[in-house]
Amino acid sequence: MKKVWIIIGIVAASIVGIVLLVWLWTISVKNGLIAQDENVQTQWSQIDTQLQRRADLIPNLVATVQGYAKHESAVFGEVANARSALLAAKTPESKAAASAQVTESLGRLLAIAENYPQLKADQQFARLMDELAGTENRIAVARKRYNDSVKSFNQSIRQFPGSLFAPGMGLSKREYFNSPAGHAAVEKAPEVKF
Repeated sequence: MKKVWIIIGIVAASIVGIVLLVWLWTISVKNGLIAQDENVQTQWSQIDTQLQRRADLIPNLVATVQGYAKHESAVFGEVANARSALLAAKTPESKAAASAQVTESLGRLLAIAENYPQLKADQQFARLMDELAGTENRIAVARKRYNDSVKSFNQSIRQFPGSLFAPGMGLSKREYFNSPAGHAAVEKAPEVKF
């Protein structure tokens, strides 16, 4: 009779141990997915911050160039429209498209600056260009970090065991931050020549 109770005790302890291990494993997987989801959101906020910084620099840059090239109003309007589109964009895909539009319009603005030697010598213009170039580099770094975290997150929710838990946690595949014009269009900051 004692042997039966010992065997029942061992089986019960084994079952409790297995249930406890499965419970701990479940918590670990869910917490890992939550941490990766938060990392993606953090990395996205870094891109958003840098895009906002670039958008904030644009009015000062336009005003500086406008002082020298008053007759180039079409380009100034294009830059303003691109900036508005960037500020209105919400998803990575729409932000990428708007960012490419800003890059393109800034390129046109900088082409105008090439025609005005006095503008290129202006200290405020030079400072704004340095800030813009630094911001473009920060955007490139933030974009890479975001895309790396999205890759890791997307792999985790598609592979076992994450694929078991992701749908129940409301986690779905995230979009990469890619330029619609291709990587080459945004991998390099706008070229500034003085």
